[in-house]
Amino acid sequence: MKVKLNDNKEIVERIKEGLKRTGGYCPCRLKRTEENKCMCEEFKSQIADPNFEGFCHCKLYYKEK
Repeated sequence: MKVKLNDNKEIVERIKEGLKRTGGYCPCRLKRTEENKCMCEEFKSQIADPNFEGFCHCKLYYKEK
């Protein structure tokens, strides 16, 4: 299992700018709750799932099996 940044540098830069603007909350989500703070709870649970492979909600991170 490996978690890495998206290979697309433009997406990474845009998401990082959004994280700075929102104080670390996922810029793709409307609600500013602790569960939406990067790395969000949704992706943490996907990381824990051994069968999951794919991007987090905002496409900043990718989990490989």
